[in-house]
Amino acid sequence: MVTSIEPVTSSAKPDATSLLSIRSVAKHFGKNIVLRDISLEIAEGEFLTILGESGSGKTTLLRILAGFEQATSGEVWMAGERLDTQPPYRRRVNTVFQHYALFPHMTVEENVGYGLRIAKVSGAEVESRVTQALARVKMSALAKSIPSKISGGQQQRVALARALVNRPRLLLLDEPLSALDANLRRQMQVELKALQRKVGITFIFVTHDQEEAMVMSDRIALLRSGELEQVASPREIYHRPATAYTAQFIGHTNLLKADIYQGTATCWTLQWPTSLADGTSLFSLRPECIRPAGPPSQANGATVRFWAKLHDRVFHGATQLLRIESDGGLILTVRTATADLREGTLEFEFSAADVVPVRATSFEERA
Repeated sequence: MVTSIEPVTSSAKPDATSLLSIRSVAKHFGKNIVLRDISLEIAEGEFLTILGESGSGKTTLLRILAGFEQATSGEVWMAGERLDTQPPYRRRVNTVFQHYALFPHMTVEENVGYGLRIAKVSGAEVESRVTQALARVKMSALAKSIPSKISGGQQQRVALARALVNRPRLLLLDEPLSALDANLRRQMQVELKALQRKVGITFIFVTHDQEEAMVMSDRIALLRSGELEQVASPREIYHRPATAYTAQFIGHTNLLKADIYQGTATCWTLQWPTSLADGTSLFSLRPECIRPAGPPSQANGATVRFWAKLHDRVFHGATQLLRIESDGGLILTVRTATADLREGTLEFEFSAADVVPVRATSFEERA
């Protein structure tokens, strides 16, 4: 199960005044449609993650915002001014790439101040701003070092300082943590979010890692095949996925296809109350929402109890992932605390409130 820092908002649009407005942006490379009608409002000081699998269009969207690609159609506005018509060097936008591209022959402080020197900023101001930027990323002690003598995490901090020293209003980050090992990556996720809160700059972060998005973001924009699948806070997108694709991409889930008749949903031998109209619908049930059943006296009309055979389990440290088969043959995945469970047939339960209706988003899900 993934966790997250508490989000600042759970709505599809930020409550604060928008800094960036993406309006019906599309991008075609010949006959290949990479982005389709992307519209998104991003607030001042927000940490937004663009999440998606390879080929979903997330990096292309980031490059359009940076000015390295031109949209086929649509507009991008920042702080009330048209952004997409301006060249990259005139935008108050900086980018941190997956490969940090530090100059190997320059020291840390020279790398950070390079852009300011090219812009003919005075020597005294360059020194002041570089000192401040390195202090923000906790790299002051290594200012005289060269990139080959510092770690990958430290190089990542230098790349951030180089971007922040230009005082952008918007910082774009294209999978900047992907080259780090797992432990350092988790550490940098927390540090990067803390830094964003401290400096108050709007961050747009691109990743294919759903756990990384959940930990760091105020909101997540999930892209699928060039279209926005859902935009919401980490908590909302996990507990209330809008589509079957979202439910499956963000964490694990059990997709249940149920027939609905007079307020009751039926999937195999499972039944639960629902307010949906009669017909067929698809539901998402997270593995951790299914648990070994308590005493019968605790059951009520909103609790679904059923018997199932335990097939196998996978150890995940504090939790274990179980695969069970209900009396009717329905296979379910269950996440519970690591504990001894006897083999064979056991009674399980879940709350009807945890079964979330989702839209089918492919032919296979509708079949």
